Amino acid sequence: MAPAFEYAPAPESRSIVDIAPSYGLFIDGEFTEAADGKVFKTVSPSTEEVLSEIAQAGEADVDRAVKAARKAFEKWSALPGSERAKYLFRIARIIQERSRELAVLETLDNGKPIRETRDADLPLVAAHFFYYAGWADKLGHAGFGRRTTDGHSGADPRPLGVAGQVIPWNFPLLMLAWKIAPALATGNTVVLKPAETTPLSALFFADICRQAGLPKGVVNILPGYGDAGAAVVAHPDVNKVAFTGSTAVGKEIARTVAGTRKRLTLELGGKGANIVFDDAPIDQAVEGIVTGIFFNQGQVCCAGSRLLVQESIQDELLDSLKRRLSTLRLGDPMDKNTDIGAINSAEQLSRITTLVERGEAEGAERWSPACELPSSGYWFAPTLFTNVTQAHTVARDEIFGPVLSVLTFRTPDEAVAKANNTPYGLSAGIWTEKGSRILAVANKLRAGVVWSNTFNKFDPTSPFGGYKESGFGREGGRHGLEAYLDV
Repeated sequence: MAPAFEYAPAPESRSIVDIAPSYGLFIDGEFTEAADGKVFKTVSPSTEEVLSEIAQAGEADVDRAVKAARKAFEKWSALPGSERAKYLFRIARIIQERSRELAVLETLDNGKPIRETRDADLPLVAAHFFYYAGWADKLGHAGFGRRTTDGHSGADPRPLGVAGQVIPWNFPLLMLAWKIAPALATGNTVVLKPAETTPLSALFFADICRQAGLPKGVVNILPGYGDAGAAVVAHPDVNKVAFTGSTAVGKEIARTVAGTRKRLTLELGGKGANIVFDDAPIDQAVEGIVTGIFFNQGQVCCAGSRLLVQESIQDELLDSLKRRLSTLRLGDPMDKNTDIGAINSAEQLSRITTLVERGEAEGAERWSPACELPSSGYWFAPTLFTNVTQAHTVARDEIFGPVLSVLTFRTPDEAVAKANNTPYGLSAGIWTEKGSRILAVANKLRAGVVWSNTFNKFDPTSPFGGYKESGFGREGGRHGLEAYLDV
């Protein structure tokens, strides 16, 4: 019998964004070639087509950008906060006006579904600039430093100077906003190194800075590889380093900065536990589990990659979860109906594949829904592992892909012990109808963010960061200002 209806794709138009054949580095308010003339190509993960050729920053370019940022710092830091706020508000408004263009660009360059860039990433990017614009003239009232009898901080906190920032490829524009917005609000200038696989939205942001009339040198953008990031971190005239990325690179940065006067914040890997108790609303929990691990193809440091489910409801929950996974649509990220887009790079796909094969070899049971993968691009089907123990690699290592490991527990204490049995401590989720249980369990979890009856909810007013090997320092909220101030 023929189906009642056939699937109708709903593709977003590529013509919304105009990608130039080549882009330079953004230094001192101008686009410029790399000092050594090196370039690299950025490709679309869903099709493997080359999108553009990008200038590749080296040590000489980093030095030029830091000098520009240092020179701009004198005037930028001397501006009243209310004046800096005007630039941040202007940037936020332009991001909103160009949000459709930026969402399409991010999807093409990163591989994540257009629905996510349009509905999650871009609204949050603008919100961060609006939020920190509001703080720019209130830093003396933020509660840092000495307190006077009237409750205000005793001294006006001062900016640190030049902020060197290195961001990852999983949320290119959002991670840029998390770093640049508080840095500018507090009067610092910026040298930012975007990930080599996703440089385009940062370069478009450079254009937005010009459109907003931001003074030259306040923001500098240097696309390139790890050596450029290392040069930013090691530069003697950088006062503050902010990094989001892998724990291994974070440790290397900490070693580089040790013994210097540089301030450092690190937001690193995670292996978040999503704990489902027997009184949880099953359908709601299933949606939260799917959001927790399959949002952005699981390429999220705070992903709920370990599902801890109370033993008595394991079968019911897994049946419901498998039914839900069978309805997810994998494919063209530019289709507004797509749930699972492309993996960001061939290198990341290889890492996911290797870890999943190790999970099978160690005896965990692998399951994926029937899923046809496109012939070109980098793809991985949503995957569940059951019969997982805490000793399994898939329960310990950050896979950074659409792979969920399922473990069980009997008591709340066992759930907490298993959730905390990880070198990471970035995020966790709790699903139960009892408010008292949420509070009791949340207080025992060693995680920077604990969601209750939801997952992957972000807000610029709320601080984000981790414990242990997930890094230190907080981004977002009032707490996110302190890392950029001398208090």
